[in-house]
Amino acid sequence: MSQAQSQPAPATERASVTADLWRVVSAFRWRVVGALFFLILAKLAVIGVPLALKRIVDVLGRPELVHTLPVFLLAGYAILRFASTLFNELRDLMFSRVTQQTVATYALNTFAHLHELGARFHATRRIGGLLPDIDRGTSGIAFLLGVALFTVVPTLLEIGMVIVIMTARYNLGYTAILGVTFLCYTGFTLFFTARRTTIQRRVNRLDSNAKSLLADSLINYETVKYFTNEQVEANRFRHIMGGWAEAAVHNQKALFTLHVGQSAIIAFGVASVMLLAGMGVMSGEMTVGDLVLINAYVIQICLPLNSLGFVYREAKDAMVNAEKLFALLRAKPDIDEPPGLPALHVTRGEVVFDKVNFGYDPARPILRNLSFRIPAGKTVAVVGGSGSGKSTLARLLLRFYDVGSGSILIDGQDIRSVNSKSLREAIGVVPQEAMLFNDTIAYNIGYGRVGATHEEIVAAAKAAQVHEFINSLPQKYETPVGERGVMLSGGEKQRLSLARAILKNPPILIFDEATSALDSRSERAIQVEMDRMSENRTALIIAHRLSTVVAASEILVLERGTVVERGTHAELVKREGLYARMWQLQQHTDASEQMDNAERVA
Repeated sequence: MSQAQSQPAPATERASVTADLWRVVSAFRWRVVGALFFLILAKLAVIGVPLALKRIVDVLGRPELVHTLPVFLLAGYAILRFASTLFNELRDLMFSRVTQQTVATYALNTFAHLHELGARFHATRRIGGLLPDIDRGTSGIAFLLGVALFTVVPTLLEIGMVIVIMTARYNLGYTAILGVTFLCYTGFTLFFTARRTTIQRRVNRLDSNAKSLLADSLINYETVKYFTNEQVEANRFRHIMGGWAEAAVHNQKALFTLHVGQSAIIAFGVASVMLLAGMGVMSGEMTVGDLVLINAYVIQICLPLNSLGFVYREAKDAMVNAEKLFALLRAKPDIDEPPGLPALHVTRGEVVFDKVNFGYDPARPILRNLSFRIPAGKTVAVVGGSGSGKSTLARLLLRFYDVGSGSILIDGQDIRSVNSKSLREAIGVVPQEAMLFNDTIAYNIGYGRVGATHEEIVAAAKAAQVHEFINSLPQKYETPVGERGVMLSGGEKQRLSLARAILKNPPILIFDEATSALDSRSERAIQVEMDRMSENRTALIIAHRLSTVVAASEILVLERGTVVERGTHAELVKREGLYARMWQLQQHTDASEQMDNAERVA
């Protein structure tokens, strides 16, 4: 689906956001009803405060008629003020679980959805820009549910009740002034907020770009150091932040215009009402208590009106922030797997690639009519130059992508006809770079089979010949490995990766250039463990270094996505073709490295 197709129109987007929010919130409908009940009680108390104050002023304004202090009036005034605060707090307490649980639900849904999305999505997204989008989106949802709902509804309710009281008690001039004020305020707010929303989107986009660059640069800090490009990175960041600062200033200017305009409209409305009320008192049509009541009501509704404008602006910003989160939740996985697919049933572990064609981009095919078979319990190796399609085989077998045409079978079952979870549970992978979590050694090994006991983790470590190393560490299996395993050497990380695969104990193994980043000594040690681990298992070895595939049952030589040679190591060397030339070249390179090492030692 194209980006244009995946983005609904703004009105459709808002309707979709509202409907989805209500679907989640409706599970707490009784809490919502209870919160609205306390909200109404709070507003009734707020409306009653000026009425009590008017009565107190009128009574005390004529001391010749007062024989005792109006204790009940004064106490009632205090109780009404306390009641408004109490009911507001009860409202917030009642609704807090709705807000927090909804935010937690969306955060969880987003987290789970990101793991459901395919490799293509994650290959094209920048994690530094993705995280602020999620953070702003969940914050926007919390605002829309909490502050927006319980500011807009009570403010409108309060304004309505005040207008009814003033229309009933006084002439229509006050209602007319308030009505004109509301209309001017609303029109001004809508117009200028719409203009500012465009600016806010640009601020958010630049903020995401800045965080993407920041994350990418820090992840690759060693590369920055290698090439002494600290200043280059700073200049790149300065350029983005300069644009962000300009957009933020422009946003603040728009906000200034909005605030000043709103305040001016409210000030004009208050002045007009008070002028009319003052004339009424002077003419004897109203008491001082009436003036106090009108003043209290005008201030009481104009201040919330100002906050209503603030909430509207913030709600628009929150909706903008939520847009990307909901767009992210609408993103479809690359592979649309229908529900109810049966689990893969592995009996022997035979793997067959049958006339497979594939390309990440349809205009640039990677694999062309590729066919080969890995017999159950045997090892097949695939070698070839960079870009020949070797690693693509692993991604297709794991069904990170679907083949363009042809099929991949495991024990006669097309992997597209079984659910992906069972497929990946049957396959163990030792990748070129061991991907480790920023946690302990035990956690990273145990990730191969969640719920494994400590004894099983230790047994896997022993099988991978890494137990002694772990025991030599001060914290042993509880040693943190650091971000991406930076506290460990390449060989140590790779042994942990092997231990993790051993703990998983799958019937099918993939070694995806598992030793290409290691030195010769580490490579030989890891190779011994790989050979031991592959015994009686179906194994696919994807290799750049030919020394790791000598013992394979069959070796396939890939070139531009097609098999140009196949056979055992001895057969291919004897044939004196592409494989033989690659072998001779690597033998010569290895011999040169050994001579150089010997000279350095000497």
